Amino acid sequence: QVQLRESGPGLVKASQTLSLTCTVSTGDITTSYYYWSWIRQPPGKGQEWIGYIASSGSTYYNPSLKSRTSIFRDTSKNQFTLQLSSVTPEDTAVYYCARVHRWGSAGPDDYWGRGTQVTVSS
Repeated sequence: QVQLRESGPGLVKASQTLSLTCTVSTGDITTSYYYWSWIRQPPGKGQEWIGYIASSGSTYYNPSLKSRTSIFRDTSKNQFTLQLSSVTPEDTAVYYCARVHRWGSAGPDDYWGRGTQVTVSS
């Protein structure tokens, strides 16, 4: 069973860069064809898909966040990282990493981390 775990600071100051890392305990992030994704859920709102790095290494970012988002990986550690720059309090959310078969949807064979709360202080 694939296990994913998010890590990073729980509190970030406005205008700074949020950086979260997802560690994948089993399963090589470079094999097969998956979307290694970042998703967030602000308080009282629905999920927002931020972006992914595919097993091939290609990336895609939500157009609404593209100018501030970067996703990259460290294959030696089987990790992938989200960086979101110039954060504001509106970026406060629970952030999840996930391995999904289809971008933008969660299926029964997909794996998610438990999520990590990130609060942006003004």
